Amino acid sequence: MDKSTFAKLYMEQLPGLYRLALSLLRHAPDAEDAVQQAAVNAWQARDRLPPGAERAWLARIVINACRDIQRQRMRTVPGERLPEKPEAAPDPDLRDALDSLPEKLRVPVLLKYMEGWSEREIAAALHVTLYAVKSRLRRGRAALADVLREEETP
Repeated sequence: MDKSTFAKLYMEQLPGLYRLALSLLRHAPDAEDAVQQAAVNAWQARDRLPPGAERAWLARIVINACRDIQRQRMRTVPGERLPEKPEAAPDPDLRDALDSLPEKLRVPVLLKYMEGWSEREIAAALHVTLYAVKSRLRRGRAALADVLREEETP
């Protein structure tokens, strides 16, 4: 893949990749670092890009970069910084409800309903089966409904 084609592809996906990183890391500077590192890693591996799976391939690279940053965080002194709330949802109640979900459920819900990904794309990006994605989406929706219902009752 040549430089201009790669740049166009990456720039089209950049907003969604950043939101994904922010959802995983919950700290804007770390999310920016992850997306930047993912761009470098993707550029170096561009010849291995599977045709038709560009979004999932780039998302997987961002997820891996986020995991690297999370591992680095575990080696730092606790309390160095407080994570920021991600701006994954414009409604504060929905954002708080999404934040309360475990990552395993939050990421598929974010990709499906905030980014408009298909279940197959999510499965490819997360390296799980289509059945696992559907199950996580179902459980994520149920958990969100429970959290939002709890917030409504005084």
